[in-house]
Amino acid sequence: MNGIIVVNKPQNFTSFDVTAIVRKKFGTKKVGHGGTLDPMATGVLPVFVGNATKAIDLVSDKSKSYRAGFRLGVCSDTLDIWGALAECEPNTAEMRDVQAVLPRFVGEIEQTPPMYSALKVNGQKLCDLARKGIEVERKPRKITVTRLELIDFNGRDGIIEIDCSAGTYIRSLADDIGRALGTRAVMTSLVRTKSCGFTLDNAVPIDDIKTKPIDEIPVLSVDTVLHYPSVILDSEQKRLYLNGVRLDAGRIKHIAPTAPPTGELLCIYEENSPFLLGVGRINEQGELVSVKQFAD
Repeated sequence: MNGIIVVNKPQNFTSFDVTAIVRKKFGTKKVGHGGTLDPMATGVLPVFVGNATKAIDLVSDKSKSYRAGFRLGVCSDTLDIWGALAECEPNTAEMRDVQAVLPRFVGEIEQTPPMYSALKVNGQKLCDLARKGIEVERKPRKITVTRLELIDFNGRDGIIEIDCSAGTYIRSLADDIGRALGTRAVMTSLVRTKSCGFTLDNAVPIDDIKTKPIDEIPVLSVDTVLHYPSVILDSEQKRLYLNGVRLDAGRIKHIAPTAPPTGELLCIYEENSPFLLGVGRINEQGELVSVKQFAD
């Protein structure tokens, strides 16, 4: 089986737990996911099965969306409510104060990854070091936040919605907002509402994966995450392409909408077939070359 299953990950499951359930269900070792979610987070987790795993690093839309709860006036070692909590600087912020600082965190900004994260430094996961009481220097990384909206705030607890680039740590964002308000903050909940272009409306509960027959589990084709121009090959061109032959792009009749720029990714199909053969690009010599093949 090749394709994508969009899972609504529940709390207390790691992303690895979810892929293990899918691996067992479909009887294949070739399973990966489209972006780690912390065990206490819920929401959209695209799971790639079979040859679809080759598409993980080619996904067109790498942005993510979240709905997060936060609490001001509290801090923790993990930057969320599930860590070791402590009171800190008193919180005096009102809704207008929170709204006033949010624009500071919109656009391209720098963010320091938290110690409790799966990011590796010198081959070791930061979270493993943190559990041993070791803290190391982390270099700030550039992220992009395109939307940051305050949904609710009662003087201490609030909810924000975020559209951001991959690699954004919402826990760190909550803490940075708290610091900007003269106190600290922890994340109290996190739901990923969008990933790889999929939303919660597309996601199926993990119990459905466990209990339903395979033919009742929605499996999406890999090209649902690859929004690139199409190239359509005839049967002979398909044979050559699948054998690694570089094709003269000038002899391919169907390149939509027009001949794309050199180096741009392309989705490759055979005429009269809906199944994606692979992803390729046109090189400087005007040849269609393969990047990834998905055909069995």
